[in-house]
Amino acid sequence: MKRTLILTGIAVGLTLLSLVYFFWLRPARESQRVAAEEPARPFGGKTPIVAPGVVEAVSEEVEVGAEIGGKLRAVLVEEGAAVSRGQTIAVLENADFEARVADAKTRIETLRRQQETAAARVRQATADRDRVVNGARVEERREARAGYETTLPNVANARRELDRRERLFATGDVSREEVERARTAYENAQKQSETSRARFEVVDAGARRDDLEKADAAIRLAEAQVREFDALIREAEAGVRTAEAALAKTIVRAPFAGIVLRKRLKDGESVSPESPTGIVTIADVSALRVRVDLDERDVARVRENQPAYFTAEAYGDRRFTGRVVRVGQILGRKNFRTEKPTEKVDTKILEVLVELDAGQNPPLGLRVDSFIETGE
Repeated sequence: MKRTLILTGIAVGLTLLSLVYFFWLRPARESQRVAAEEPARPFGGKTPIVAPGVVEAVSEEVEVGAEIGGKLRAVLVEEGAAVSRGQTIAVLENADFEARVADAKTRIETLRRQQETAAARVRQATADRDRVVNGARVEERREARAGYETTLPNVANARRELDRRERLFATGDVSREEVERARTAYENAQKQSETSRARFEVVDAGARRDDLEKADAAIRLAEAQVREFDALIREAEAGVRTAEAALAKTIVRAPFAGIVLRKRLKDGESVSPESPTGIVTIADVSALRVRVDLDERDVARVRENQPAYFTAEAYGDRRFTGRVVRVGQILGRKNFRTEKPTEKVDTKILEVLVELDAGQNPPLGLRVDSFIETGE
């Protein structure tokens, strides 16, 4: 009986101690802890909104990859290097693409030379038609007439010599053979004269219809060939542009000015446009901002242009200042965990972006405690 009373007394004592702890000592310690963790109030004594955040670049982190698959011939940047917009970051193996561009350009040059030859034929055919229309020059006409008139005395002399030989043959003074030679000479003189006369008439005559039609047909044919080469050259130029566009895809360039944060692939490694990671990761660090996970209970209290500051364990009492530049429009899950025992995992948050004031350069990815002044 005595032992039972002792045990009952001990149980009652422990119960009293537990009640004292949970209803008096623990709330007091919790109040002290909260008071210790509560930030200073630099905004005229007003209570700021406190939320976790992470430092990021104004561009966020961008994975820069290739538009086509292939093997990397060279990655030309290292981590920490500054790059400018359009700077070459990497080059894929592209000898085949370069050869296609060279072949396409060679074809254009060949077609242009052939077109120039066709254009020369147009000029020649046009000149030939002009000669048909205009006829021979005055000098040519004069020369042809003179050539014909020169044959006339030869014909007359040959005729007289033939008549003389025939008379002598009638008196028996010459043989028949001499008469025949004289007749042959006369006939040859006549033929030469007729030939010269025909040439003069051709030179002196005007343009004939069939000659003009023939000349016009030659011009049309040459002009059609020139037009055909125009179409072929346009097609070849399109081929050059296509080949150059394919070649350009083998050269990976920086989409904007920034800093190389990570070099993910090296020379000789394969790259694929379907890969979730790129060749390098870059970010525009000309301005930094903090992405804040604002608790849903505080969403009605935040506006753009509200001042804010941030602290991080690594920097002790140092504060980074900034201003709210964007307030999200939809609630979502938390982006990151603070790992604090009192953190609620299932709480929805609203993303708020705060741009840091110039001259402050905390490292990207640094987790910070954010304090946003609401003016309340």
